[in-house]
Amino acid sequence: MILLLERKMGEIKVIMMMMVLLGIAFSVEGSRDQLQKWCKWKSRVSKEASSSEANPVSSYSSVLFKLYGNVYPDGFYFAQVNVGQPPKPYFLDPDTGSDLTWLQCDAPCVHCTEAPHPLYRPTNDLVVCRDPLCASLHSGAYECPNPEQCDYEVEYADGGSSLGVLVNDVFSLNLTTGIRLGLRLAFGCGYDQLPDVYTPPLDGVLGLGKGNSSIVSQLHNQGIVRNIIGHCLNATGGFLFIGDDLYDASQVNWTPMSRDSTKHYSVSSAELTFGGKGVGIKNLDVIFDSGSSYSYLNSQAYRAIISLVEKDLKGKPLKADRGDRTLPECWKGRKPFKSVHDVRKYFKPLGLSFHHGQRVRTQFEIPPDAYLIISSKGNACLGILNGTEIGRQNDNIIGDISMQDKMVIYDNEKGAIGWSPADCNRPPKSNTFIM
Repeated sequence: MILLLERKMGEIKVIMMMMVLLGIAFSVEGSRDQLQKWCKWKSRVSKEASSSEANPVSSYSSVLFKLYGNVYPDGFYFAQVNVGQPPKPYFLDPDTGSDLTWLQCDAPCVHCTEAPHPLYRPTNDLVVCRDPLCASLHSGAYECPNPEQCDYEVEYADGGSSLGVLVNDVFSLNLTTGIRLGLRLAFGCGYDQLPDVYTPPLDGVLGLGKGNSSIVSQLHNQGIVRNIIGHCLNATGGFLFIGDDLYDASQVNWTPMSRDSTKHYSVSSAELTFGGKGVGIKNLDVIFDSGSSYSYLNSQAYRAIISLVEKDLKGKPLKADRGDRTLPECWKGRKPFKSVHDVRKYFKPLGLSFHHGQRVRTQFEIPPDAYLIISSKGNACLGILNGTEIGRQNDNIIGDISMQDKMVIYDNEKGAIGWSPADCNRPPKSNTFIM
């Protein structure tokens, strides 16, 4: 099975695809135990699915979304996506850690979680079993009990899940050129959701991963935009774009994506720094995941950071508050803090130094504003967690908290991830920020 990082307060999701019958009336009781699940760690995009050669890609526009939300207290960001004819609004979780976009769906819905809008009513335009998009969600040969449709199940490590069928419908998208396009795209119609420990009240997920089923790949294959995405997050929201015209590549810090990961946006050979100096933790594999609210380090790196922070706080007017359960590590001052600005002077910046080439290094700086939150009790809490303890094994993940106030760019064409400081309140070069 494949592990995909999707936002549910940073919990890992396991996506498994299967073929099931879907009719006007159906029964799913016991189906979860009966459905065959395929391993897709090494799934490759089908050559049949690529139409980029036939459709010239515009290098002068991007699809643009306004983002809403925050790391704390909400714990998630969302984009408004308009789907259907006539278009209806849905709030979706933008997730670079997964491919498939899906909406909670009235097909009818067996189990659905709290959502801000009425359930999506599907069209009869189903994605067939042998469609390349369906094939891209499997590895190797797979069976088609019902050739007329392609069903999926998304299962979360903590027990949450979504089961549904792939459909096509029209997405109304804003381009930075001022044009609004109506494009037919494939996505999941989720008719059976089981909530996990933390399920944000959203209509679904906006999959932004590398896979052929992602919205990014579909737009690229239709010749609309370059195969590049980016986002800019802050304390009140930000923006998301698909394309290449909202940044100056010469002003961006770039590092190559790892060739070992075909699914995640990851970088290899990172060194952890504290206060601008290396801490002896090297060769870290790091995943950039907008679907994770917080950042995660493996046990060795996490313990090293905790030790350094606690040592550095000695003699300062802060002490640990074990009664604050907001996050595992919280510190209180003489009086409650109102913002990270009040406490940042007591903490040193963290960082990841990425090595590529013999002498080339790219530094991803993580200032206190990008790893601390202020809890409801007025304490400063560490927004970097021990990933090993919650099942992330040796993964190191840069989540939303550490990507704030930066434009982060995932260039799938050049195989590179880049970042630069930015004002995330409004995208540069754009007069079309409407939503």
